[in-house]
Amino acid sequence: MKIVALIPARSGSKRIKNKNIKLYAGRPLVFWSIDIALKSNYISDIFITTDSNEIINLINSHYNNPKIICILRPDSISGDLSTDYEFIEHFLKDHSPELIIQLRPTYPNRKLEDLNNTIRIMLVNYDSYDSLRTVCPSKYTPYKMYEIKDNHLTPLFTKISDINEPYNMPAQILPKSYIHNGYIDIIKRDTFYNLKSITGNNIYPYIMDDKDIHDIDTEEDWILSEKIFKSRIYMQENSSDYYY
Repeated sequence: MKIVALIPARSGSKRIKNKNIKLYAGRPLVFWSIDIALKSNYISDIFITTDSNEIINLINSHYNNPKIICILRPDSISGDLSTDYEFIEHFLKDHSPELIIQLRPTYPNRKLEDLNNTIRIMLVNYDSYDSLRTVCPSKYTPYKMYEIKDNHLTPLFTKISDINEPYNMPAQILPKSYIHNGYIDIIKRDTFYNLKSITGNNIYPYIMDDKDIHDIDTEEDWILSEKIFKSRIYMQENSSDYYY
């Protein structure tokens, strides 16, 4: 079974300028996702999908590895509102691996253990699931959330299972909910082709502790993530008992 990593690294970034090539712990942010993919024995090739020749030139000048392949995608599927489906569809026009491991650059502190575990789980359960997503327990229950319609507060859920008006019930009796964190997504080629979806209906939940998730979306996120990352590297380098 051919398994590849797909790293989306477009040039546009409103909150953090040139985020994907900004130096994080001394190296361009996107390099960290490339490096961890190189360490996984399951992954045969690493594709970077980008709209930026600058990013392509930076990667090609640093890595001399035939496993690392940059794909230039159109501007039309690289905007703020562009979807994962669009760049995955573009990728699959010329490549056809059975499993795509999506590694967003905004998780430079991703752990190899999690990467390999998620791939193993998907391989073992290949026939039972359409995809895999990493999730964390949600701090807030969606069953107590509302939207506003014509200046009326309208509950998102008026009933869940046998519970009426869940928005008026104690959170403790409501179903536990989880949020997709984007740390690792695994997409089956057959799910994309057969269901026209990157997830399908049967999604394997790889549950994580939110303390291990440090997504970078703002400058404040960047500072905190980099501080934690450097601390872990220091512990790894200075303790034989610590494994990153």
